[in-house]
Amino acid sequence: PAVSPGPYVQLSVNDTGCGMDEVTLSHMFEPFFTTKEPGQGTGLGLATVYGIVKQSGGYVWADSQPGHGTTFTVYLPRVEERPEAEAGRSVHLPVSRAARTVLLAEDEQMVRGLARSVLASEGYTVLEARHGVEALKIAERHEGPIHLLLTDVVMPQVGGFELAKRLAASRPDMKIMFMSGYTDRAVVQDAAANLGQAFLEKPFSEEELLHIVREVLDAG
Repeated sequence: PAVSPGPYVQLSVNDTGCGMDEVTLSHMFEPFFTTKEPGQGTGLGLATVYGIVKQSGGYVWADSQPGHGTTFTVYLPRVEERPEAEAGRSVHLPVSRAARTVLLAEDEQMVRGLARSVLASEGYTVLEARHGVEALKIAERHEGPIHLLLTDVVMPQVGGFELAKRLAASRPDMKIMFMSGYTDRAVVQDAAANLGQAFLEKPFSEEELLHIVREVLDAG
């Protein structure tokens, strides 16, 4: 009933796995939800699929029962006209967001990819770094302003707190926002609060990420 009428292209994928119960089905597209053992999965695969399909104006759902495998069905809007040449496309973004640059430092690829996709879809310019050392190099090469540093706390070589400290010296107007899924989250959150910076706890939803980013950037 939620599907808008119109022509679609349908893609169905079937497997012969163990299937899913109703509880699992109700959560399967949520970011960071996984039925795998710790360290075996991030819970971002289906969340990424859902985001791509919805951003394309499509729909995706699954039909499954325990012991009977799963069928995923994707409907994407059918386009009759030829695509425009890339050079001739004109993208109009809200000035308040399009003019803002976010330096994203996150060592886990799936989390970094999700955050980048969510921020870019809202019009932010995202500078992507795989760790603190790369973030320092990107910031050094970037000639324009960086309005927000969004960094994981625990990263190899240069952690989030050290990264923020080193960048703040050369970019005093840059806002800073920490995120972490560290076991002792209260300790990390208190440390961020003592530095006067915002904190985002992993796992987070798209709405939570965008809300806090907007809140931090719009603060005086």
